[in-house]
Amino acid sequence: MTLRQTPVDLPAMQANAGQPFGLYVHVPFCITRCGYCDFNTYTPAELGGVNPDAWLMALRAELEMAAARVAAPVLSTVFVGGGTPSLLGGERLATLLDAVREHFTLAPDAEITTEANPESTWPEFFAAIREAGYTRVSLGMQSVAPRVLGVLDRMHTPNRSAAAAREALAAGFEHVSLDLIYGTPGESDDDLLWSVDTAIETGVDHVSAYALVVEEGTALARRVRNGELAAPDDDVLAHRYELVDARLSDAGLAWYEVSNWCRPGGECRHNIGYWDGGQWWGAGPGAHGYVGTTRWWNVKHPNAYAEALAGGMLPVAGFEQLDAQALHTEDVLLKTRLRQGLAVGTLDAAERERAEAVVSDGLLVTEGDRLVLTSRGRLLADGVVRTLLG
Repeated sequence: MTLRQTPVDLPAMQANAGQPFGLYVHVPFCITRCGYCDFNTYTPAELGGVNPDAWLMALRAELEMAAARVAAPVLSTVFVGGGTPSLLGGERLATLLDAVREHFTLAPDAEITTEANPESTWPEFFAAIREAGYTRVSLGMQSVAPRVLGVLDRMHTPNRSAAAAREALAAGFEHVSLDLIYGTPGESDDDLLWSVDTAIETGVDHVSAYALVVEEGTALARRVRNGELAAPDDDVLAHRYELVDARLSDAGLAWYEVSNWCRPGGECRHNIGYWDGGQWWGAGPGAHGYVGTTRWWNVKHPNAYAEALAGGMLPVAGFEQLDAQALHTEDVLLKTRLRQGLAVGTLDAAERERAEAVVSDGLLVTEGDRLVLTSRGRLLADGVVRTLLG
């Protein structure tokens, strides 16, 4: 592993033939920092000289260098995440996609996603990005309960996320996702079900639901440490997951990954690429990429990112070369989380023996030549993986 604060050059890389190739673009801008968030984001006061236009200019330079480095493979997916990509507005998001097309070829059926904060969207925004070629929108809902939003320091009003989802659908987006968080201190079962039901009623075809994680260094962690808020309880989190799963399943949204549910055809293909062995270039401050057997991560601050590219260097902070054991571990870790399950042939003899014990415990079930998590197994997915790997 190589770790440095200044940019380093990547080794020669060859994309694996036959695997999907995606592009992730990280937009580092946020108006405020939510109390639970530890993503690589920056408020205006933290940015210094880098504004969205300067960031976009630097991004163009990285895309040009990326296309040359990996021989510009055809992109099956593009995902613009953050941060708050919708703060760029429709025109800049269209310009961003034009820059991608300038250096890469998009597959005819490419999935092109942007994340968005409900408060920085409006009908004209959705119409503009749909016309630009975006095919999917992922909206941060988190909750519709005001007290839960307050604890999370979310700025959007309780009804805005549902309204934004309807606006995206009205603009012609077939694929719209809403993201929920469960287990926030002070949240009740009714608060959670209110949020899930609201998401269902919008008519979106995808819902993600994540247990609240108290990340070190966040405002939420400080409040928990000071005794102001209770830490999330594992038993409560498991119960809330079961509530989410039952409600979404009854509404016709089936799980396809432990934390993701969709209607038929609504899967996020970009994220499936992460879980199912695909490759991607990560562009933008702090973005991670993975090509061949090389994983790397960019410098975090937008200023350092722009400076590296202005100097003609890829903005890479560090990289690692994954050996056979590391690749196997990741294969088991990620594919076990998918509804399609893990191919038994992926496991060695000792791992298959341990898998039989997990099946006996009711955490995995055999479907043909694959091992699939049961409902109880999904609650203990990390433990299942640890057992399989020994």
